Amino acid sequence: MTTITAPQRIALIGAGLIGREHAALIAAHPDATLAGIADLSDEARAFAASLGVDCHADYRQMLDVLRPDAAIVALPNQLHLEAGLACIERRIPVLVEKPIADTVAAAMRLVAAGEAAGVPILVGHHRRHSPDIREAHHAIGRGDLGPLVAVAGLCLIRKHDRYFDVDWRRRAGGGPLLINAIHDVDCLRHLCGEIDRVQAFGSSAVRGLEVEDTVAVSLRFASGALGTFLLTDAAPSPYFWETASAQALYFPGQPGDAYVVSGRRATLAVPSLDLWRHDSDGDWRDPLVRRHLHAAHASCYVAQLENLIAVARGTAAPVVSGREGAMTLAATLAIARAMAEERTVRVAELLG
Repeated sequence: MTTITAPQRIALIGAGLIGREHAALIAAHPDATLAGIADLSDEARAFAASLGVDCHADYRQMLDVLRPDAAIVALPNQLHLEAGLACIERRIPVLVEKPIADTVAAAMRLVAAGEAAGVPILVGHHRRHSPDIREAHHAIGRGDLGPLVAVAGLCLIRKHDRYFDVDWRRRAGGGPLLINAIHDVDCLRHLCGEIDRVQAFGSSAVRGLEVEDTVAVSLRFASGALGTFLLTDAAPSPYFWETASAQALYFPGQPGDAYVVSGRRATLAVPSLDLWRHDSDGDWRDPLVRRHLHAAHASCYVAQLENLIAVARGTAAPVVSGREGAMTLAATLAIARAMAEERTVRVAELLG
């Protein structure tokens, strides 16, 4: 006998650029349906009408009226806490776009509320759902690389000048560290373990704006492994995970790598998944052998939605939990503090 499971009704809180992407993914998925949208803008009302759903001015009222199976919060960062709490109070599983909140204190308050109520929180770090990141994580866990020694990450992109016509993108907090590199920090944590402390230098020399355009980071992981991460949004390159993985929503893929993870036995490049090691464990002069790890391409955004659907049905746990999102935010804000204060910062300082 075949069991037919009804599509999960998902409410969308916030219909900006990212919110609309979520709406499109929901509309295209057979196991999900868009229950409604909450947003104050005229553009959002027109967008909701084009999809044949109601647009509510008050997301709390929407949640009370619709009683959806799940919700997605795609509001500005400073509004994530209150919207997330509204979902938890109504026992509605919620996917909160990254960062989980605007401060670590707000993030931990949301996490504590979700854990106390037993309501799942998912965080929109979509890269963890990508096959290349999943396979790299499995390879490291299997011991293919041996004990980790070092990691190097790159995020080198060039944003067009019009991107900065929006005022908040010219201000502190609107730069590539919190918009782009927070995803890289999440991947580095996922692959290499918790980050213990960081050092960082930042520069705004290219554009002369309040916000940074280039950041160089040194990392010490709790395991003792060391890492570097170089970030800029002022130089074109293929060394950017979204491009190299061909997972980007807005621009074409270009094969390349964004992370190189080295262990005592081997080094793994991601997302290409080329694994390099000597053909014996003896001499460093022995030839290097390349083995390609296989991961079938699949959309990480679709996989993230499917995780939300499964969590709402009670058949899976969040791939990126609220607590994971809070730890990634803490590590990213530690980099921002190290950059501003020009000193070594322990992530524990951000956790209080």
